[in-house]
Amino acid sequence: MIPTGLGPDGHTRCKWCLATDRYIHYHDHEWGFPVADDRRLFEKISLEAFQSGLSWYTILQKRENFRAAFAQFDFHAVARFTEADVQRLLQDAGIVRHRGKIEAVIHNASRALEMVQQEGSLAAFFWRFAPEKSDAGIALQAQTPESQALAKALKKRGWKFVGPTTAYAFMQSMGMVNDHAPDCMTRSLVDAAKQAFQAPQ
Repeated sequence: MIPTGLGPDGHTRCKWCLATDRYIHYHDHEWGFPVADDRRLFEKISLEAFQSGLSWYTILQKRENFRAAFAQFDFHAVARFTEADVQRLLQDAGIVRHRGKIEAVIHNASRALEMVQQEGSLAAFFWRFAPEKSDAGIALQAQTPESQALAKALKKRGWKFVGPTTAYAFMQSMGMVNDHAPDCMTRSLVDAAKQAFQAPQ
């Protein structure tokens, strides 16, 4: 079972979020709620790539800096970034200065433009991989058959820094699965949001 604990307000939450108020707010208001906005989807899959080898809290602390550095993750704008932008980003102490990850986000922005042309939207593509049923929230897992399929499909389309573990973290956060613990106070809120959500076609 996914461990839980009591928050400062006495409510039961997933234990991973209890370290700081910033984490609790992210857990309560973002993590697991379904998202169909293409910019937010591109932002999250980009930040998940930056998280590789780091903690999500490190990335969350720097998220506003990342947004400023990457044109609010407007992939139309990011796709136009040049080597001068790469150099600028490598000097930006507010983000993770990893050339490979920076170049991957810029590269993936062009792949995102292609995906919109082919699929209509990023959301229409990504939500295709949401499982109809899963054991989400019951046991800790790093990847699933659906995240493996998503990573494989992205790799086939030329995307970089998106393996099955990164893909699963993306699916968790964007609401494609509800991985809140069964007794977490937010799980029922996410379930209700998913019931009202219409997956993009």
